[in-house]
Amino acid sequence: MNRSIDIPTPINEPVLDYTPGSAERIALEAELERLASNPVEIPLVIGGEEVRTGDVAEITAPHDHSLVLGRWHRAGRKDVEAAIESSLAAWETWSRMPWLDRASIFLRAADLVAGPYRAEINAATMLGQSKTAYQAEIDSACELVDFYRFGASFAQEIFEQQPISSDGVWNRTEYRPLEGFIYAVSPFNFTAIGGNLFGAPAMLGNVAIWKPSISAVYSNWVIMKVLRDAGLPAGVVNFVPGDPAEVTDVVLSHPEFAGLHYTGSTEVFRMLWRKIGDNLPNYRNYPRIVGETGGKDFIVVHPSARADQVRTAIVRGAFEYQGQKCSAASRVYVPASMWAELKDDLAEEVAGLAMGSPRDFRNFLTAVIHEQAFEKIAGYIDRAKASDDVEVLVGGGYDRSKGWFIEPTVLVAKDPQYESMREEIFGPVVTIHVYDDEDWSDTLQLVDETSPYGLTGAVFSQDREATLEAMDVLRHAAGNFYINDKPTGAVVGQQPFGGARASGTNDKAGSALNLLRWLSPRSVKETFDPPTDYRYPFMQD
Repeated sequence: MNRSIDIPTPINEPVLDYTPGSAERIALEAELERLASNPVEIPLVIGGEEVRTGDVAEITAPHDHSLVLGRWHRAGRKDVEAAIESSLAAWETWSRMPWLDRASIFLRAADLVAGPYRAEINAATMLGQSKTAYQAEIDSACELVDFYRFGASFAQEIFEQQPISSDGVWNRTEYRPLEGFIYAVSPFNFTAIGGNLFGAPAMLGNVAIWKPSISAVYSNWVIMKVLRDAGLPAGVVNFVPGDPAEVTDVVLSHPEFAGLHYTGSTEVFRMLWRKIGDNLPNYRNYPRIVGETGGKDFIVVHPSARADQVRTAIVRGAFEYQGQKCSAASRVYVPASMWAELKDDLAEEVAGLAMGSPRDFRNFLTAVIHEQAFEKIAGYIDRAKASDDVEVLVGGGYDRSKGWFIEPTVLVAKDPQYESMREEIFGPVVTIHVYDDEDWSDTLQLVDETSPYGLTGAVFSQDREATLEAMDVLRHAAGNFYINDKPTGAVVGQQPFGGARASGTNDKAGSALNLLRWLSPRSVKETFDPPTDYRYPFMQD
């Protein structure tokens, strides 16, 4: 076949509703029961082989300490070294495999997640990371499918970008994978991110060492099973959950380390960047560093906005998945003229949010991920209760007896520089500052200058001039900016995701921009009739 072959045109995977009695609801409930009743043992995967180290840790549900979901084996130093050697060996053939054949593996993986694995990956996410059915569906099923389908399409668009050629010359660009291996470090809060951090580079011919979050090993193990069933060759991706410091030390000290694909905290990302910098003389190439880190995401409300729309944006933006999203609405600026109308309705709605196990589909939110997060969030709440400058409008309670439960909490801060207006909390806490209507322009400056982050933000306004002013003043305050919508819920292919400042490198996951970071172009010039005389015309007598 001589014509070019097109990747199937992607569309976003439809989000299933899980209404009572629906086929997807019945299948998911059965899978939840199966996983909860049958603890799993999760090995490492090195060179396509399952490795059990004997150094194991339990997986318990954040919403139920007594529910043991299984145990996972920790990778040690020698395991990581073996994983690196396996990846480098796989690189020799994987990097040379025709692009369409690599893409077909990930397209098949997408179909497996959308079909036979859908209930399992959603159930593992719900139980292991305490997500509701809807939050799991938009993440571990739909977004992961979108990453793979759109990723293949974006890659084809990149490969089709070729230079012009002059007479007698054929110029072309070869898009090569990087030399060496990628280190993929994934977070607990989005299952799909784990699948994309190694998947985007691997689709382009790279190989990866994948260190999943120890709080998301279960759902990430399901992704590993999917890729193996889809035909991913042994060694292309090695699955090595383990102690973050030990795994990282081995990986970043290897001369063939070629790139970091990271999602997590700003502090850890900066530490990794420094460590990479210290090791630069030892590397074969300059490593690519791509990271999406924290956020202190805002909603700024103009007096012209509708209070009911703002209320819904706060509730959904701040409390979906317990606020454990880097994009979660964490600080809100409300005009005094609206506050009287908004205050009581917001408090009533937040107080009525149902919280409990994700297996009860009536719950809107559930537990935070682990004890460390619980203690950190509770500390912010306790300090707010003790402060004369802060009102706890609603919530403020927490209970660790059964799971890591923290009530959805709304604080009202007189001081716009109060700690919960500035610092990332990563939990179900949102802080509101009420400003005088005439201070709209000054408030925009305040929003821009208060936080070191630049991930997501939203403006609510029915006044177009005010909206344009917000877009201009806040042009660097958010890499994903929303007008009259909550600052969460970016969709692959629609709102490429990422921010700058302390929020990362803004390489836009879910777009061609991210894929370009994992390619090393080679320019090729072919001359059809090479000259045989060194002299140029200007040299004639």
